[in-house]
Amino acid sequence: MFKKWIISLLLAFSLSSFAAFAADKININSATADELQLLDGVGPSTADAIVQYREQNGTFSSVDDLVNIKGIGEKKVAALAEKVTVTD
Repeated sequence: MFKKWIISLLLAFSLSSFAAFAADKININSATADELQLLDGVGPSTADAIVQYREQNGTFSSVDDLVNIKGIGEKKVAALAEKVTVTD
């Protein structure tokens, strides 16, 4: 019984820690290419394109602006929407 209690406690702690970590979004207006690559579906070329676009056009006013980058379509923007932000 004590073993099950310890396992339950450890599981609850790990899930709560993961949820807190998962809540952190990456700011596409300040993230480096390396930070952007932490996102699922964003490789080196996409990350570089995001940084390059930002340097040439200024900051993003919304996450939906990512669709203006060659190689990023509406599906990818939708997949990234919960993981990125344009504000701190």
